[in-house]
Amino acid sequence: MLSKQDADTNIKIFVSEPGSPKAETCIIYCKKGEQESDDQLIELEKISIFLEKISLPFLEDTKVDYSPDKFGGQLTIRAPNAKTPALKENSSIEDKINYFLYSEVNPSLASHGGEVHLVEVIDNSKAVLKFGGGCQGCGMVDLTLRDGVEKTLKENIPELTEIIDSTDHSQTDNAYYK
Repeated sequence: MLSKQDADTNIKIFVSEPGSPKAETCIIYCKKGEQESDDQLIELEKISIFLEKISLPFLEDTKVDYSPDKFGGQLTIRAPNAKTPALKENSSIEDKINYFLYSEVNPSLASHGGEVHLVEVIDNSKAVLKFGGGCQGCGMVDLTLRDGVEKTLKENIPELTEIIDSTDHSQTDNAYYK
């Protein structure tokens, strides 16, 4: 694929919306000089690959494969950590919160058409969350927050002292329970 490009064209790999259910692993052409200053460079025999710094934890264990066929070929990207990166001892509190939201909490909320995502972390101990879908305006959201989301997060992330819901629950159009 690169042989049809200019000689100084390489590729850049990154994850759009990393750590979320909407995460997508992307590969784009990138000429030398077009990369960001903090991109990580991997030099191979025939090409250079630039990896976006913010995407690095989400690109761990990624495999890129190209299989030629009679129609040109198939490019396959397998990035098992794009949506929820594996946690490490030194993972940030944001990574820990996102990991448990997307691997444990949101799959449960999905059965009611709901979701919750991290807005921000305050003082490295308070998680500000926002509910969406069937959870926004739901009459049971307080129970869901206290007995589901808060319990799961605090059990797994002891440094969390408070969970704050920043959702405008006055919108009840799509609420699961009204």
